[in-house]
Amino acid sequence: MYLNGICFITDRTYCTLPFSEMVKAVLDAGIKFIQLREKEGSRRQMYEDAIRLRELTRSFNAALIINDYADIALAVDADGVHLGQDDLPLKEARKIMGKKIIGISTHNLEQAKVAENGGADYIGFGPVFHTTTKDAGTPRGVYDLRIIKENVNIPVIAIGGITLHNIKSVIDAGADAAAVATAVCKGDITENAKKLISLLNK
Repeated sequence: MYLNGICFITDRTYCTLPFSEMVKAVLDAGIKFIQLREKEGSRRQMYEDAIRLRELTRSFNAALIINDYADIALAVDADGVHLGQDDLPLKEARKIMGKKIIGISTHNLEQAKVAENGGADYIGFGPVFHTTTKDAGTPRGVYDLRIIKENVNIPVIAIGGITLHNIKSVIDAGADAAAVATAVCKGDITENAKKLISLLNK
C-alpha cells in the first residue's frame, strides 16, 4: 500500500477550494493515500466525485480508498474500500472486493483482532485524540494505540484529532500512518500537508 505515513481523508467542511482542487493540492504535496469520505449528499454525487478522484490519483500514482461503499469502489476501480463497524460485514465485503484493499475502523483491541482474523488489509484505530470531524466517541490515546500495534500484524492507521502538534506521537507509538482531515484542510492545504510530511521525516 501507499502508506507513506499520511492518509488524507476528504473534508468539505473546512475547505473552500473545489473538491478536485483540494485533493490535487494534497497530492502535489506528496501524500499518496486518499480516502473519499463524504457524509452529506447523495450516493450519485459520491460516485461522480470518485470518478474524478480516480483519474486524479492515478495521475499521481496514488491510492484511492472509498469510505463505506464497496459498490462505488468497484464501479470506479478504486484501490479499495474502508468500512466502519456498522457497515457491510468484512466477510461479505471480501466477496465483492476480491483482492482489493479493505480497511476496517476499530475502537478497541477486540475489534482490531476480529478485523485482522477476518482478513482486513489494514485497520484504522481511534479516535486517538478528541476530534470535531465526527462523533467518534471517547479518545483512546497513544497508549491504547501502542497496545493495538503490539497485538496485530497488519498495518494500523491512527485517526482522530491528529494535528501538526501530535502526529509524531502516533507514529512514535507504532502507527504505520496517520489519517488527517482538518489538519490539512484548515488554511493552506499544500503547506499543511508538506509540514506533516516533513515532521514524519525528522
